[in-house]
Amino acid sequence: MRIGLISDTHGLLRPEAVAALQGCAQIIHAGDIGKPQVLDGLRAIAPLEAIRGNIDTADWAQVLPERLDLRIEGLTLHVLHDLKQLDIDPLAAGVDVVIAGHSHKPKVERRDGVLYVNPGSAGPRRFSLPISLALLELNDGQAQVELISLS
Repeated sequence: MRIGLISDTHGLLRPEAVAALQGCAQIIHAGDIGKPQVLDGLRAIAPLEAIRGNIDTADWAQVLPERLDLRIEGLTLHVLHDLKQLDIDPLAAGVDVVIAGHSHKPKVERRDGVLYVNPGSAGPRRFSLPISLALLELNDGQAQVELISLS
């Protein structure tokens, strides 16, 4: 199963992001959405799960959780906006994949058997940081991720 991971759109849903997310069975937005139209655009592609980030303070965003725990294809995914606010031990909690945004820096790392993914920022360019998202493949209880450059 292919899951699109996107974060830090800050109100901009790029055509390149829409194209990269085609064919995903699900999309997860890890916060700093910016505008509800971004969510509408993502829902037009695939079923969507989203959390609010630190800029998502408007009324429309208050219905979104700050964190999500999802069980997909036998794996547990924990989604939060800022990894620095992780207040659980993912390994002890049985989490297989931690998904976070906020830093605008794409990163994939395995620690103690837990996969940590930051898809980077898919919104307006900030400084010299890349524009990116990620594709998460879940198969046979295994998780693999590919970072996709949008610039």
